[in-house]
Amino acid sequence: MNLPARRPELERGIGWLGTGAILAGTVIGTGIFLVPSTIAREAGTVWAVFLVWLAGGLLSLAGALSYAELGATFPEAGGEYVFLRRAYGPLWGFLFGWQQVVIGKTGSIASVATAFAIFLGFFIHDLDQPVWGSSVAGLDFKFTGVQLTALASILVFTLLNYVGVVLGSEVQTVLTLLKIGAIVALAVLGLASGKGSWEHFSSAATASTRNGIEFYGAALAAALWAYDGWNNVTMIGAEIRNPQRTIPRVLIFGIIGVMAVYLLINLAYFYVLPFAEVRQSERLAQDMASAALGEWGGRAITAAAIVSTLATLNGAILSGARVSYAMARDGLFFRHMGEVDPVHRTPAKALIVQGLAAGGLILVFGRDERAFEHLFNYAIFGMWAFYGITALAVIVLRHRQPALLRPYRTLGYPWVPLAFFLVAGAFCTSLAMHNPRETGLGLALLAGGLPFYAYWRFRMNAGSGAGLE
Repeated sequence: MNLPARRPELERGIGWLGTGAILAGTVIGTGIFLVPSTIAREAGTVWAVFLVWLAGGLLSLAGALSYAELGATFPEAGGEYVFLRRAYGPLWGFLFGWQQVVIGKTGSIASVATAFAIFLGFFIHDLDQPVWGSSVAGLDFKFTGVQLTALASILVFTLLNYVGVVLGSEVQTVLTLLKIGAIVALAVLGLASGKGSWEHFSSAATASTRNGIEFYGAALAAALWAYDGWNNVTMIGAEIRNPQRTIPRVLIFGIIGVMAVYLLINLAYFYVLPFAEVRQSERLAQDMASAALGEWGGRAITAAAIVSTLATLNGAILSGARVSYAMARDGLFFRHMGEVDPVHRTPAKALIVQGLAAGGLILVFGRDERAFEHLFNYAIFGMWAFYGITALAVIVLRHRQPALLRPYRTLGYPWVPLAFFLVAGAFCTSLAMHNPRETGLGLALLAGGLPFYAYWRFRMNAGSGAGLE
């Protein structure tokens, strides 16, 4: 009697260093080069800026502590998709995955790839010029060098992660070490340059009368965006070696490490540049490097920003495909997306479809990088809503499945996950009040997945159990 061949599974080939690189590489993106100016404008004083960065880091740590328990308990592919399905049922897991596939992760990949191309344009002139154009029915269509470069970057990193998760994690490790090394070197050189003043920290103490909960809330939102991405670690749980120990340690110490890097570079920003210049700068890292180190410093930090975006892009591509893969395995997405390449042991078709979807967004929206900001305005409400209820899932599962083996238990339970849930709820409420149109469209996008969920559930209940082919 011939036994059916076992279908190939994902390979547990990522160690603690690769896992840490995925966390740091996806968190430390373009935000630290841009966000400090926004925070300075909203917070009003230097020390308020540091308080906001510290608060954002501690809130992110509260989320990481909650996710650490879930990730160690369910070290599977899919992250929040798995946790929400276990705690609340398959509909909630599907809605998270739908949001990631339609706009959350694919939009992130497209925007990071576009940011890489824009940074590269600092060295390659006229990259933003059209390379192809056509007119159809009176409408002009243009394809720029920025779009072509962004598409090429997605293609390259998708192929790297197709070849193997070990190769993808090794590339991530190298890029992340280069990125962190460049940022730390910039901070140290800026502080040692002697071209700044510690008086910048006291002279701006009353530089602005803008204060109050509204402005600090806006500043905190910007900081949380810069810290975003630590949850990606749990999406690759099925490919991490010794996940019960690795996931909690990387989440906790990774966030602490990122917080230290952010505080250090902000120290250099405010030492080199007066508070007023920090608030007005549109290219803060380049301005600080140029002021402290001269023209070569500006070029060096632009090169560091290019490496930073590439590390973020690789981490997003690697982790994002695991969500649609997990959904397909459960019969809640296209069946072939749940297949593992028998040679490379990667979710090959999920990676390819993810790359095509991100590429499609670049073709449609890539002529205007601000279009991606609008896309994220539609998605951010749903993203933070899912973050909040995922943290709350720690409490829900403790009550529903008290006997479940938990290799790691959340420090400060139940107050830490509850606090994160409440902050996420407050954040979503603020978004809904200040951006009702974008929030409404984001909810409409989520609701658009319900017919697909109903169809795939029908197919499963009918006995196919495979989803749409």
